[in-house]
Amino acid sequence: MKSTHATIHYAGNDFFVGIAPSGHALTLDTNGERSAAPSPLELLLVSLGACTAADVITVLLKKREQVTDYRIEVHGDRREEFPKSFRRMEVRHILKGRKLNEASVAKAIELSTNKYCSVAATLRPTAEIVTSYEIQEQGDQI
Repeated sequence: MKSTHATIHYAGNDFFVGIAPSGHALTLDTNGERSAAPSPLELLLVSLGACTAADVITVLLKKREQVTDYRIEVHGDRREEFPKSFRRMEVRHILKGRKLNEASVAKAIELSTNKYCSVAATLRPTAEIVTSYEIQEQGDQI
């Protein structure tokens, strides 16, 4: 079993500083009205997007796909009752490239979502994760 360790320090006035296992510090703001830093739930959306993005781009580059731009938009719908956890998360992959193979893109996303992304695997028991993608052809630049 692999174990990791994070530390969260209260910094006062609804701010926290999280120290990731890598030693990097993140500021968090739990005051939703002020929103001076990401909230824990916002970081969960970012974590899901980043986890799947890393998998997908790795698979596509190994397949020698010519990805010129790639972004993910993650949308979360929360339950009304406490603890107001996410009930559904939509992950939209938007890729731009030269002659990207649609089957390769779909397979990379499927592998990430169902096999490789540990964040998705952690969330899946309590939240429905729905993925979609869009491929845009990158024309030659003059």
